[in-house]
Amino acid sequence: MKQTFIITGGKIFTSDEEGLYADSMIVEDGVITWIGAEAELPVKDCPSIDLAGKRVLPGFVDAHMHSVILADFSRQISCLPPKVHSIEEMVSEISRARRKQGPDQWIQGWGYDEGKLAEKRSPNRYDLDRGCADAPVCILRTCAHIRCVNSKALELAGIDKNTPDPQGGQIDRDENGEPTGILRENARDLVMGVMPELTRQQIVEELVELGQLLASQGITAIGDMGNLEPGDHFDKYLEAAEKGFRQRAAIYYMWDHFADNKEFDIPASHFAKNRQIRAAGLKLIGDGSVSGRTAWMNKPYLGTGDEYGMPVCSDELMESAIAFCKKKRCQLSMHAMGAKAIERIVGRVYGEPKWTDGNEPHLRVEHVTDPTEEAMDQAIEKGIAFVTQPIFLYAEIESYLTNLGEDWMKQTYPIKHMLDKGVKLCFSTDAPATSWAVPSDPFPCIKGAVTRIAYDGTDCGQQQKVDVETAIKLYTRESAQAAGFERIGQLKPGYYADFIVLDQDIFSIPPEDIDKITVEQTYIAGEKIYQK
Repeated sequence: MKQTFIITGGKIFTSDEEGLYADSMIVEDGVITWIGAEAELPVKDCPSIDLAGKRVLPGFVDAHMHSVILADFSRQISCLPPKVHSIEEMVSEISRARRKQGPDQWIQGWGYDEGKLAEKRSPNRYDLDRGCADAPVCILRTCAHIRCVNSKALELAGIDKNTPDPQGGQIDRDENGEPTGILRENARDLVMGVMPELTRQQIVEELVELGQLLASQGITAIGDMGNLEPGDHFDKYLEAAEKGFRQRAAIYYMWDHFADNKEFDIPASHFAKNRQIRAAGLKLIGDGSVSGRTAWMNKPYLGTGDEYGMPVCSDELMESAIAFCKKKRCQLSMHAMGAKAIERIVGRVYGEPKWTDGNEPHLRVEHVTDPTEEAMDQAIEKGIAFVTQPIFLYAEIESYLTNLGEDWMKQTYPIKHMLDKGVKLCFSTDAPATSWAVPSDPFPCIKGAVTRIAYDGTDCGQQQKVDVETAIKLYTRESAQAAGFERIGQLKPGYYADFIVLDQDIFSIPPEDIDKITVEQTYIAGEKIYQK
């Protein structure tokens, strides 16, 4: 049974515009019943916790991550600094993994970014063959839109020089037409049929472990934006929750995997807002990534002349997703980084009336790297939400400079401009699809937003930085609203007591030190689920 208790002596930031700061609050049965100044604290006969001046924030809501994938990656090779800085070190890690297992087992890794590798190029099949030639190897790029596989994996998947590019995908080839092992966008799915599948029990156990990591980072709710492989993980989340996964989760179904299944349905009960684990809607992939030069832009990438990226999903797939979401009155989420991809989905939905029943937006546009003024205006008028990730510029600056150049790079992610116009905007990480060793950590993401300085010191456009208050609101209140969560994201009466206690005051330390902050305590519904 949940207890009643009082918090005093805290520096509480609420994300509630009606009262952004407080120092005390009362929690009863997991819900905040009063918050304000200690001098006005109602008399209450219950336990009291004195925070001795510690900073308190609402729990972070990461509205866009890939939780099942992130949980799985914990057992794979991390191809990121500080472990891997070059293709040669990657080859060594692959060799080490091969020595620990048999010849028929897949070796998998994640996170490589050619901009961070000493060789300044992507690995290919021949590099991976040097690490292991007698077992299949698959290394996923940081953006999760590109796979690099070795010759054994190509053989098992039946990919050779005669294999055509799939719609919305590309098989990289050498001068003789032979596949190099680099599979872009939908081509990355060509190996899925021969890769090993996790057991249900493995997925459940990994989710429980992930929940513990997220709690230590102050993350109390997540949006799971779908998986690279087919499968419905809803029931696995339910089982994980029974075994200790505590975060609230809004699950989005990757429509590519379900569109052709005439029997597919999401029960109405799964959408109930009072569930810890609930369905939220569908997810589509509209284009690729800036770092992979596959985000669909309205001007060519630097030094290419005619390379604009590519659309990924067909009109038919998009229309079927819209129809499903309208029927179910649920959200549609579409990955759209480049201007053309953003215009495509916003322009298509602009003519539709809002089809969701709650306060959540009926359309979420994910990543939103280079939006046009028209797309922003249409989104504002129709209440369409933009979900973006400051961590991309912060952590992947090498690729952005190479592919866009300095001037264009500084104009991307125009966060301040979007907010000034009135766009519904929130922050998230897209973990693990970014080049950062601990990709779900909120603090480097916030640091990137308030400094607009990349991890290597590159100026990413000072005119688009925001203050710390704004960044936290976008990571709590606005993220909760974008993902359709109710009664979280703010600390106010009637809301769940989802809050975190920091070891440093995020408002008083230099912005460049924000990534050094750690979480001391995390509470969900008034229950302490993490203590440092």
